[in-house]
Amino acid sequence: MKIEEELQVRKFSSDWQRATVNILFTASWLGLILEKRASKKGITLQQFNVLRILRGQLPRPSTNNLVRSRMIGNTPDISRLIDRIVTKGLVSRTKNKDDKRAVDLFITQKGLDLLQSIEDDMMLADLLPKHISAKEAALLSELLDKLRGEELVEKQTY
Repeated sequence: MKIEEELQVRKFSSDWQRATVNILFTASWLGLILEKRASKKGITLQQFNVLRILRGQLPRPSTNNLVRSRMIGNTPDISRLIDRIVTKGLVSRTKNKDDKRAVDLFITQKGLDLLQSIEDDMMLADLLPKHISAKEAALLSELLDKLRGEELVEKQTY
């Protein structure tokens, strides 16, 4: 469905305005889908993101700062987010051997199992191929990468 129909707008003032609204609307729409899918497994989208980051670090430990730096969205209270997934048994936390103030984070087997069970749903394997081809997905990714180009001053502020 066209964005004009979704939002009941007759016309945008420019193609750039239409693209901006379309990107924001689509990001919100996808976020809601992903939150619902994560919720069915008892986690949030942010917790899913943390688990993927920790899995990518295996067998090396991670820290709160490393996780924060790799999060897709802004996560102001990473400690509380980590606390919740530690409580669920999806992540373990141990003291760093070299720096007693630092904490090492590892994804647990339970966390790995959960990721394996939810990964296809969270990567929209059932949705994207129905609506866009692999070639279109590659083009979309290239265009989004181009949009976020190096010259954007606000790049680090999201």
